[in-house]
Amino acid sequence: MRTEVGHVDADVTCGDAGAPAVRRPGRPRSERAEQAILDAALAAVGDCGVEGVRCEDVAARAGVGKATLYRRWASKEDLLIAAFASVKTPLPQPGGESAREDLIAMLDVMAADAQDPRYARQFALLHGEGERYPRLVARYTEQVVEPRRELMRSVLRRGVATGELRPDTDVEIAMLTLSGAVMARGKHDTTPAEPGFAARVVDEVLRGIAAR
Repeated sequence: MRTEVGHVDADVTCGDAGAPAVRRPGRPRSERAEQAILDAALAAVGDCGVEGVRCEDVAARAGVGKATLYRRWASKEDLLIAAFASVKTPLPQPGGESAREDLIAMLDVMAADAQDPRYARQFALLHGEGERYPRLVARYTEQVVEPRRELMRSVLRRGVATGELRPDTDVEIAMLTLSGAVMARGKHDTTPAEPGFAARVVDEVLRGIAAR
């Protein structure tokens, strides 16, 4: 078993080599232990960078046995993806009555997450040094980012279908514009967003795509 990694694309396992990255059946897990491991993994990345993270060290930081970590994540890559995902609050499910209100609710959550100092560090790692960890970034995008984007797309598509938005709305550009405004602010300004920030972003975008 290799646990010291020089590159995250290496086949590095925390437990048995080739073990699937799935939750195993058995007694209920301790949510406290799981959160401690995720927090410890984020701290380790901040201290050592991705290449310096070792599963044994993360377990020690979290105050749990190695087996506790191994049962949850089969590889260092799986652990890091879960740790990065833990920084994000789940987006609210759309209410389905107003695209505007649903988009504001989503952006409110995203803006609040962007105030977490871990957000800036994660953004710098995944976007500033992404070329060093292509598989990690690709898996993170597929498993964490894309489902959130698709939820926003679904709101925009429904708005088009109900006539709230123009029939020629470019859903992809609208989604990127909305989420990008929040991401850009979080990257450059970690102070709390002023009340109504999300509504302002949504309303400005809707000026261009709302049905007349």
